[in-house]
Amino acid sequence: MSDSAKSKNDASLQASTPDGVVPLESILCTEELRRRPWRAPDYKKENRALVALSSALADSPSSILQTLAETILDVTQADSSGLSLLTTDDGGKRFYWPAIAGMWKPHIGGGTPRNFGPCGDVLDCNSTLLFRHFERRYTYFLPVTPLVEECLLVPFYVGGKAVGTIWALMHDDSRKFDAEDERLMGVLGQLASLAYQTLISIDDLKLQIAEREKAGTAVRELADGLEMQVRAMADELEQNSEQGKLRDQFYKENIALREEIDKAFMFEEIVGSSEALRKILAQVARVAPTESTVLILGETGTGKELIARAIHSRSNRSAGPFIPVSCSASPSSLIASELFGHEKGAFTGASQRHLGRFESADGGTIFLDEVGELSMETQIALLRVLQERQFERVGGSVSISVNVRILAATNRDLRAAITSGTFRQDLFYRLNVFPIQAPSLRDRQEDIPLLVQYLIERYGRKAGKKIRKITKDTLDLFQAYDWPGNVRELQNVVERAVILCDGETFSVDETWLQRESPQSTGSTVPLVAQLVEREKEAIESALAECEGRISGPSGAATKLGIPRQTLEWKIAKLRIDRYRFKPGRA
Repeated sequence: MSDSAKSKNDASLQASTPDGVVPLESILCTEELRRRPWRAPDYKKENRALVALSSALADSPSSILQTLAETILDVTQADSSGLSLLTTDDGGKRFYWPAIAGMWKPHIGGGTPRNFGPCGDVLDCNSTLLFRHFERRYTYFLPVTPLVEECLLVPFYVGGKAVGTIWALMHDDSRKFDAEDERLMGVLGQLASLAYQTLISIDDLKLQIAEREKAGTAVRELADGLEMQVRAMADELEQNSEQGKLRDQFYKENIALREEIDKAFMFEEIVGSSEALRKILAQVARVAPTESTVLILGETGTGKELIARAIHSRSNRSAGPFIPVSCSASPSSLIASELFGHEKGAFTGASQRHLGRFESADGGTIFLDEVGELSMETQIALLRVLQERQFERVGGSVSISVNVRILAATNRDLRAAITSGTFRQDLFYRLNVFPIQAPSLRDRQEDIPLLVQYLIERYGRKAGKKIRKITKDTLDLFQAYDWPGNVRELQNVVERAVILCDGETFSVDETWLQRESPQSTGSTVPLVAQLVEREKEAIESALAECEGRISGPSGAATKLGIPRQTLEWKIAKLRIDRYRFKPGRA
């Protein structure tokens, strides 16, 4: 039942506060609750209740509130239990009862006024309250049977805000509530609150998606009309003798038209209308509804993660999580723990169990960025996940099954890595089911005006500036530059220019887009190579002195003054054979 529905049980509860009612203090016995005999917690019963709530969320999310009411009834051994939630269609003027268990279950859908009732009292003081015979003050409860001997109410929070109460009732004095009942109701209410908040978010997201699809259809129709206008204006430009004047007019109007066309070609935050981009988006639309593994290839800064997010949002898993992981951000000794989790005591510093990204992505999508940087050991574990959808936590022996779709990306040449022995061929074939080549910005120069306009609006809003024009010289400069950093470099340049812009016309400093001279580039490569070689020599020298030992007071890590995990990562990256420094080895 929706919160706006008024049942016959609720009809008598809308009267204003009557005169001569007994004071609130006369029916409150919250302090007595604290003085009642202490009862030891029954953690087995508590765990069963938490499992019941978790199962309800997995099997039937819409019934989570009713499951909470039934669970409260069980753990408190009450006669009735339920929830009261503030209405939303009238500004929260009343409470309604969406879920009730026990003897009061026939009253589901009823409720009480916000400004005069026990639930309102709880929210006003934002704490637990225990009432005895509350019908003596709130006389509208007299027709609601059976009458209440005691009522224990605790606040119910969603997103940190009290939106109602959880309550339990005793209809006779055979048992009284105690502090353990209050604790249990609070614990169960916290879990139910998270579940209920998740349901609200999912419903809002579904509504937003439906509205976005409806708006997208209208904008595409508008874009088609705008494109026809652009073509007509282009034809007129070719036929008009005053080409200079008309060209300027066409340019200004075209910028305004492209703002609308921009919206038509927005695919998540993927902006453009070039043939290269259209081809990629067509591939995304085809592969998104499937369960196939996708390998996204392309230079750095081409938007590989945006493509992955677009695939996820248009898949059957869109309501599930999207978990991005940078495979190059963690040392090789820690990336396995990041992906698959670890058990308590698996290694030094593992003080508790840690869930990995694959478990977090269960039911959704995991995006492995820079997958070419994974160590061979981690590649083997990833191959097992792709083949069997199972893995083991670091330090664990139990196989964990996951239902997850895998998307991967890299800017490396994986075939060359296979040849050099740094990437497994069988893993490559598992990942390369549906390859997508993200185009560089050089290959979609016609998208640059759209991207620039979009980024100016985006960063202009963040900076609180209104930039209405962009000079043609600036656009020509942007389209002449080869953008080695692709869209990411373009974003940085536009953001910097917006910050420095003082008027309504956008422009950039030409020196920002100067190509690096061959001499400068040539001198950098040997320097980097020299630094890498020196680092390798230092590590090999330390390993030789320490006879191949890495950890411990006499290990190479201590000698070099770096953590053991970092040294292991560098040894693997530089492909150093540590065992050749062991005594007795050549």
